Amino acid sequence: MSIWGHSFKWAHQRKVFGKRLIDQPVIRNKLGSMIAQLESVQNWLENITYQMCNMSYLEQSKKLAGPISLLKFQATRVAHNVSDDACQIFGGRGITRTGMGRSIESFQRTYKFAAILGGSEEIMADLGVRQAMKYFPKNARL
Repeated sequence: MSIWGHSFKWAHQRKVFGKRLIDQPVIRNKLGSMIAQLESVQNWLENITYQMCNMSYLEQSKKLAGPISLLKFQATRVAHNVSDDACQIFGGRGITRTGMGRSIESFQRTYKFAAILGGSEEIMADLGVRQAMKYFPKNARL
């Protein structure tokens, strides 16, 4: 199950001050934010995958290097945000290695690998912007 799925189930199960967590607007906001961010990354990934399936290698190299690097940057930022929100929803259980929050703790501990391996976030963002600069008209004015 996904980190979002665990958080959603936990918010329905956990009662605080006589109410379920899901009944708190701030928790629903966190869950909504998680969904929106995850769906946007999924859509972007599917879009790039479609383009890769319908472009020649030369076209892919020219047009997709920047978007792919920006997608990696965005995906790792979303992983950070989802991890943080899930930990907030789970509270103390989100930082323990055993019990109901173990998957949250594990993700919290390991998501950063994706942000570092294969190029750090800063490098990926810079690469995306540099790729865009390559094809931007030199004499463009507002």
